[in-house]
Amino acid sequence: MVELNRAVAVGMAEGPAAGLEIVDGLVARGELAAYPHLPAARGELLERLGRGAEARAEFARASALTRNETERELFARRAAG
Repeated sequence: MVELNRAVAVGMAEGPAAGLEIVDGLVARGELAAYPHLPAARGELLERLGRGAEARAEFARASALTRNETERELFARRAAG
């Protein structure tokens, strides 16, 4: 979780590509695989990079993973574009 927070901070300070590199490392290692905020953070970074289709897929994944109804609706709206 600390590494995901670092990725978000790096994405803000150094740009979304730098944050995405960290998030992709987490994904590759299978870390936080069931944590909905991992694909949500990845979706946000992808969206900031102009990679809309990939971002929407990540938000759909986040929506499917969360048990929180409010989060599910938010992620589903972002997945819809």
